[in-house]
Amino acid sequence: MAPADPRDDPALDAALIARWLDGDERAASELVARHAPAVARFVSSLGLRVDVDEVVQDAFVRAFGALDTFRADAALRTWLFTIARRLVLDRRRSERRRGTEVEVQEDDAATPDDPLSSLVAQEMQDRLKAAVERLTPMQREVFTLRVSEGMGYKEIADVLGSTEGAARVHYHHAMRSVKEFLDA
Repeated sequence: MAPADPRDDPALDAALIARWLDGDERAASELVARHAPAVARFVSSLGLRVDVDEVVQDAFVRAFGALDTFRADAALRTWLFTIARRLVLDRRRSERRRGTEVEVQEDDAATPDDPLSSLVAQEMQDRLKAAVERLTPMQREVFTLRVSEGMGYKEIADVLGSTEGAARVHYHHAMRSVKEFLDA
């Protein structure tokens, strides 16, 4: 049975990895095209708004440098998310050491033509963003991986270096907190 999302096709990823290891540079481009948008969304969800493309590029550079050691016991996308998460955490540590503040800016969402609908949609987006920002960093990551990326708890646990049970608990608490904030 094929995965619901074609980007999660481990057989296709394995074939592309094999082609790349055999010297086919187009295979690397195909892997990037398949997974870079999801990695970029994930990096943005971690609060990094500037240099997202740089982090995504660095994640792929690191992945391609270690692709011959990729064990494929997790999905390639999960492994890429793990690498990107580590890069973001490293970047934050570096910024704290330098005392650098990063300005957080959210691009406006695409809005419908109706001004009232646009206003309501923007207000709801702002409230949801505020609710998610109130979550603990772990809850925010679990929530984003589950809601935005559609990952299962095992994949989330793999990305975060946690257990499946812990991922479930963090998601449950995150959902409860978001719901309480939006209902207030």
